[in-house]
Amino acid sequence: MKDKLDMKIKIQLTPKATLVLATITCIGLMGITYFSKPSALTVREVVGSVVVPMQEGINEIGSWFFGLTEKKIKLEEALAENEALKNEVVALQEELKGYQSDSYRLQELEELLQLKNTYANYDTVGATVVSKDPGNWYHKFTINKGTKDGLAVNMNVIADGGLVGIITDVTENFATVRAIISDESSVSGTTEESLDSCIVEGDLQLLNQGYLKLSYIDIDADITNDAEIITSSISDKYLPGLVIGYAKDIKEDSNRTTKSGYLVPKVDFKHLKEVLVITTLKETSDKK
Repeated sequence: MKDKLDMKIKIQLTPKATLVLATITCIGLMGITYFSKPSALTVREVVGSVVVPMQEGINEIGSWFFGLTEKKIKLEEALAENEALKNEVVALQEELKGYQSDSYRLQELEELLQLKNTYANYDTVGATVVSKDPGNWYHKFTINKGTKDGLAVNMNVIADGGLVGIITDVTENFATVRAIISDESSVSGTTEESLDSCIVEGDLQLLNQGYLKLSYIDIDADITNDAEIITSSISDKYLPGLVIGYAKDIKEDSNRTTKSGYLVPKVDFKHLKEVLVITTLKETSDKK
């Protein structure tokens, strides 16, 4: 009996029996689906009312994230472009500064050439100011020319159409200039018209008002306000005929024998860059 049972089980599990069983099952499921359309529609409605809105929500969220990402990318691109433009502006500004510097340099050289032509009867050497003593004014400074360029102590220095000062020390490559605005400076002056004499003295404190001292003017001298003061021939160090500046506020002194006032210097002693050194030396004497 056991053998018969085993035989029946084996017959039921053959491939053919399995195929038949699967076919019957499929036909049954098709029937159930056909006769259950209302239920299927209900399921679809549930799916349509729940899943579809959810899908739409997911799509909207996805679109929002996509838009956010796109905006971030555009913002990063804009920031990068802005940074590049900033760098370009900086580069253009530096280039402009270079052009302006070259323009100023050219203007200074043209002014020196004009000054050289003004004093064409003197041999000159151009030089650049490389350092100065502390303070707002170029009362003592160093130029980049020395003995190898033919410079020597007591040579006169000019710029801006007028007298700057005198060389007080010189090495092979550099020279020190003491300007006429220095407290130690004293220059014999005169006017080209009257030839009346005067003394121009440096005064750094007074220079803050834009003036130097103008003194020892004879009471009968014809030196009036705005008169051009030049170096006189009686100076032992300064060559004659160099413009020093212009007289201002000339008044009679209390001793009633002399007059004094102020002098507005010809040279801008706050912005010296280029100068000319007159290589001609004046004969030494005991006079100023």
